[in-house]
Amino acid sequence: MSWVKEYIRTVPDYPKPGIMFRDVTSLMQNGDAFGRAIGELVDFAKQYHVHKVAGIDARGFILGGAVADHLGVGFIPLRKAGKLPANTYKEDYQLEYGQATLEMHVDAVEEGEKIMIIDDLIATGGTALAACNLIEKANGVVAGVACIIDLPDLGGSELIRERGYAVCHLAEYEGD
Repeated sequence: MSWVKEYIRTVPDYPKPGIMFRDVTSLMQNGDAFGRAIGELVDFAKQYHVHKVAGIDARGFILGGAVADHLGVGFIPLRKAGKLPANTYKEDYQLEYGQATLEMHVDAVEEGEKIMIIDDLIATGGTALAACNLIEKANGVVAGVACIIDLPDLGGSELIRERGYAVCHLAEYEGD
């Protein structure tokens, strides 16, 4: 068992019945555990010599911002629709329990920049692949996708790898 699981709270039936929500905010509340998790994500990102880190709304902002700071690189917020003030690229995608749109400012990535995408969790992979598509629309290079939790039975990490991207996770939960 990964050390991370000790710090992850499970909330049953959220956001709808039958979902076992894996809550990383309980990890973030412990300074030592949060620092250790950020350190492991930083170690993964360092391998790829990234120019920027992109964090997915909203927990990915916290994780990605910390990773970008440790790496000394810029941070790109990937936001839910309608939250960014300037011109954006948009990408629609399917969630495990609905549909959504992710946006990124059109000037967030310079051509050829290597971007590490960070979020709290990979389930079906829809959000992460939408993030990859946004980076590529801006002619950036996806260096990889990193998260705290993977739900491998939902197949998202495998889909991301099939697209040729490296994937890092600190813990996985089967059957979710």
